Amino acid sequence: MRHISNISIPFWMRGLELFSNYHLAAALKVDPDNNAGELVVTIPSEAAHLVAEGTALRVGIEFSLEQPQGGIHFVVPPKEGTYAERGVHMFTYGHQNSSRLWFPCVDSFAETCTWKLEFTVDEEMTAVSNGDLIEICVETYHYSLNIPTCAPNISLAVGPFEIFVDPYMHEVTHFCLPNLLPLLKVTTRYMHEAFEFYEETLSNRYPYSCYKQVFVDETHEDFRSYATMSILSVNLLHSAVIIDQVYLTRRAMAQAIAEQFYGCFISMQNWSDMWLNKGISQYLCGLYCKKSFGNNEYREMIQSTLLDVVKYEEEFGGIVLDPSQPPAPLPVGANTPQTSQKTSEEKFYFFNKEPPHHVSNFLTNSYHWQQTRLSKNWKWPVGSHINQYKCLYLRQFFTVTGKDMAVFIDQWVRTGGHAKFHLTSVFNRKNTIELEIRQDATTSLGIRKYVGPLLVTLQELDGTFKHNLQIENTVVKADITCHSKSRRNKKKKIPLCTERSVDMDLSAMDDSPVLWIRLDPEMTLLRSVVIEQPDYQWQYQLRHERDVTAQMEAIVALERYPTPPTRLALTDTIENEQSYYKVRCRAAHCLTKVANAMVANWAGPPAMLAIFRKLFGSFAAPHIIRQNSFQNFQHYYLQKTIPLAMAGLRNTHGICPPEVIRFLLDLFKYNDNSKNRHSDNYYRAALVEALGNTVTPVVSVVSQGTPITAENLSADTKLILEEITRLLNLEKALPCYKYTVSVACLHAIRKLQKFGHLPSRPHLFKSYAAYGHFIDVRLAALECLVDFVKADGKWEDLQHVLDILENDPDPGLRHKLAALLIKNPPFKKAHRGRLDIPELVDRIWTSINCMLSHDTRLRCDLVDLYHTLYVKPSAPKPIPFLSDIKRAKSPTSISRDGPQPILMDTVECMNIEVVASEDKVKEEEIIDKKLLHQNQNRSISLIILFLCQEWVKVVR
Repeated sequence: MRHISNISIPFWMRGLELFSNYHLAAALKVDPDNNAGELVVTIPSEAAHLVAEGTALRVGIEFSLEQPQGGIHFVVPPKEGTYAERGVHMFTYGHQNSSRLWFPCVDSFAETCTWKLEFTVDEEMTAVSNGDLIEICVETYHYSLNIPTCAPNISLAVGPFEIFVDPYMHEVTHFCLPNLLPLLKVTTRYMHEAFEFYEETLSNRYPYSCYKQVFVDETHEDFRSYATMSILSVNLLHSAVIIDQVYLTRRAMAQAIAEQFYGCFISMQNWSDMWLNKGISQYLCGLYCKKSFGNNEYREMIQSTLLDVVKYEEEFGGIVLDPSQPPAPLPVGANTPQTSQKTSEEKFYFFNKEPPHHVSNFLTNSYHWQQTRLSKNWKWPVGSHINQYKCLYLRQFFTVTGKDMAVFIDQWVRTGGHAKFHLTSVFNRKNTIELEIRQDATTSLGIRKYVGPLLVTLQELDGTFKHNLQIENTVVKADITCHSKSRRNKKKKIPLCTERSVDMDLSAMDDSPVLWIRLDPEMTLLRSVVIEQPDYQWQYQLRHERDVTAQMEAIVALERYPTPPTRLALTDTIENEQSYYKVRCRAAHCLTKVANAMVANWAGPPAMLAIFRKLFGSFAAPHIIRQNSFQNFQHYYLQKTIPLAMAGLRNTHGICPPEVIRFLLDLFKYNDNSKNRHSDNYYRAALVEALGNTVTPVVSVVSQGTPITAENLSADTKLILEEITRLLNLEKALPCYKYTVSVACLHAIRKLQKFGHLPSRPHLFKSYAAYGHFIDVRLAALECLVDFVKADGKWEDLQHVLDILENDPDPGLRHKLAALLIKNPPFKKAHRGRLDIPELVDRIWTSINCMLSHDTRLRCDLVDLYHTLYVKPSAPKPIPFLSDIKRAKSPTSISRDGPQPILMDTVECMNIEVVASEDKVKEEEIIDKKLLHQNQNRSISLIILFLCQEWVKVVR
């Protein structure tokens, strides 16, 4: 592998634009899709006539791989015994096309072929790879994959695995490390349902003859799909007594299986096709989660995904899924939406991260899956690329529906941004409601003008009525005649959209017959919505609307109305057994904010204390909690959430009420899990987190320079510290699942340090961050250590963090640590800090240019960190995107008159990690990120939305 040579140059000349140009040139020199590579095979002149004749040539490459820095990861626990007894194992990994790091290949998604794979391992080891296991000859495993597959979808795992054949599907085999077989059986017992669901949904059989799941340690992500197999993190395994991890694990495994259909069997050919593969697979996974966990869980997931994408776009700019070509110009007319991006807005693309999820919903859920299957004998082309499927799909979609998808693709796949609506309404005496919908923020970052249909739903006294409005301008006014008339009677049965009627107390209403208003309730658009309506309408919506997304919107809105009716509505929601558990938990946190705003006139015990004792207190002594019983999952999540919400309460002095602290300490004292069939580790971790949230800054400041001692602590703080210390020490003797209590204790100790109750020292966090501790504990310690470095750290402390970032054996932890530094940098941009020294600049710059040819994801992380720390707003900040790599005809030239501080032969860079620059990109944004979204039919919206969410998660 070749690297960028690092020549000592002045800091002010080390610009990311210069790095970007050389990075692009280096990527082009090794891009297999650009007829380039790192290994060039010259055909001898004696065989030139064979090429002219079109005769096939066989090329044999003998190679050895010694001390690989990337592509293959070895896990060697520091214990005594043989390799098998110690659980020593290895597996391949990497971001997207990284197969060339462990064997010579054309590392491109566009090049497919069949495979015969042979692996010779020790007798006590098992080799797991792609395709069917043909035979085991002595210690050599022979695999054959007859379906054409690209090199990035080839993988290998070797270890002393325990093997479990799925009892429901014998073609599915699971592999885990020694002594984990009981956990493996529990974890995978429902996996066959995902296969059955996908096959029924797609009306096609699983495309391969077998499927293998391998659970290994120290993975760089929770799962990664390859042809006929997936490599998953051992941390996804759980026992039957665990609750919280079940949902995460089942979703991860379902996503891995969905990517077997879209991602491995039907793969992308160009990087610009990635959004479709990722979108469809994540959409299918979402449908499976809907079937398994319910419609409420699914709709809440869509809403939270939408909010994350909207927040991300407003912070960084619009998300473009396919930057391979610009959208076609739209005809000019009154109804034409804005077609040009703001010149001040940087466009972000999803290439070098996992992408988003909102267009495939249209492709998968709408007319396509119902009509295409009925009208066509659909057959998948074997080993096809997604762009072949996409073209065939577009033709079939037009044949069945008569709709041309090209306009949609131009508007919402090749253009980024979302709509932002602001709705106000006034009721007049003519029984008409005057609506005004404004799009005032179309010039803001990440926001675009929307033109098209928009659904407005009015809940009136006589039922739910839907109105489709045509949005053509930034301000749209509409007069809607109500179907109901205001009545003076105080109670009435109101029919809802669910065709059920409920009794409502209408005493709070005015003359309007409208109970509440909703905008785009089905979330068919990528949009942000602000609705102005009286507080009683939000309270009615929270109490009586059965759609969980409407209830969530009402809870967020009621934070602005700290009144007794709001308090009552939130309290009733928390106690309502018919409400979705996440709505009840969100209402508890909202009640905390309302109670703090009403602290001057709050009457009675602290908020939610009576509710908790009513639900979980013993009958004889309500202040003593009953023995734990987590049979009712709704109550389990409430039992975790209410103490967390109460910990945020503050009195008039801005501190947590003493009775709340005593209440939390009593929960520890009386906690009894002896007769509970489920583990209480997540519950105890939530109590520790709640204790940490009660801590506020020291009120009485001791004299300057006086050390913090036990005598200086308040009585409540001493009790909190004693309880946290006891639990942290107990974890060493009796560890719980995934050390959740230790993680919470570390965060609580750091909070005590920040607020002046403990000396701010890093030694505890450094010890827990050392290699050998569980990954979650290490990440928690590193998060605290990064926060310490920013607040009180010295150069030696920052060096310790950077040493872990550069040299830690776990590649996944290095990436997550870089993300922590980007999120919480040691000093602010353009602000001189004690850690802003030349040594730090040199170290980051050297790593970017010379040290990370094997780990392009970490290279991009450090480019992000460099930008966060040093790039000023006035400087341009482009990084070349892969779309430019595909379109470029020659490397970017550098002026002879300008400095040439970097000499680059070629750089081994995973093609996907190269980021493309646009002409008028502003420097203020981040280096390589982003996605897309917007309009049309609900299904199309959803795939893009899921894709965007995946992008946001990875960027974080």
